[in-house]
Amino acid sequence: MKYWGRLVGAALIVTVWSIPNAAVLGTPYGELGAAKQNAPQQVAAKLEKNQVTVTINGKPFTCYKFAASQKYPYFWPVNGPASGKSITTETSQPYPHHHSLFFGCDRVNGGNYWQESNERGQIVSRGPKLIKAPGDRVIFTDECYWQQPGKEPIIRDMRKVVITAPNEEVRFIDFEISLEPLTDILILKSNHALFSARLVPELSVKSGGTLVNAEGKTGEKGTWGVASPWCDYSGTRGGVTEGIAILQHPRNRWFPAKWFTRDYGFFSPTPMNWLKDGRLELAKGETLTLRYRVVVHAGNARSADIEGIFKRYKKTADTATKGDCR
Repeated sequence: MKYWGRLVGAALIVTVWSIPNAAVLGTPYGELGAAKQNAPQQVAAKLEKNQVTVTINGKPFTCYKFAASQKYPYFWPVNGPASGKSITTETSQPYPHHHSLFFGCDRVNGGNYWQESNERGQIVSRGPKLIKAPGDRVIFTDECYWQQPGKEPIIRDMRKVVITAPNEEVRFIDFEISLEPLTDILILKSNHALFSARLVPELSVKSGGTLVNAEGKTGEKGTWGVASPWCDYSGTRGGVTEGIAILQHPRNRWFPAKWFTRDYGFFSPTPMNWLKDGRLELAKGETLTLRYRVVVHAGNARSADIEGIFKRYKKTADTATKGDCR
């Protein structure tokens, strides 16, 4: 299938940009400091039994976990560039099925590809393939099938991950996923849907953190149900401020989708909670491709210049090929 072959080369991408920030570093920003901060970072990956482990300059950055027992593949940890600690949580109350940085959906042909357990649905990886590593970037692809135990798969999805790290302060994760229905698909209205992140409790609004969208609205009250190109979540832990932003690709269907946000540390751009007539139908073979950029950064949204990052992302979107949005 010609279209699918193109998607295999462009599924899930991670890129890292450099944004100097003296306030975050806590030191004067002279020429020597700037040169150090802009120094190229070496990225490496190792394909293990149940995960792809990614390091930057020899230090852990993230793992793409894909064990057959999981509800769905997900990234954890997602380590901040300043602290080296994960900004996201692998599981936490009040909803332990939120696994860090992930993609899933409830109410798909009567199945559940979001919440534990696996009985009503599971997104099963066929095993990632490393395309490039090590060097200036890591690239791997993954083919996944949405299915219930003992039944035929209903969706095949293709992902590609590219991770680069040209500096010490910001990492980009450009996530592209192409969903190909293997039968006619009906998705009913659900707030449990699509690309999502769950922060550690220490960085949440409830713990003094900040959730802000592109329009400057803050907190769950200001961002829930609001259409916005991006949202950023940041907070301070152990004296270090770090955050994570999700940017929606301008070519996405529903762009800019409305956001489902929570002050306890969850946020997701999800059109599924505001579907027309409360339903989405996808015919067999009708491919839906969605792209997002995740920005893992030191500082808050303002100091990391998330607005500027989105403007550059938007500018390059029209010239990007095969999902490579560098």
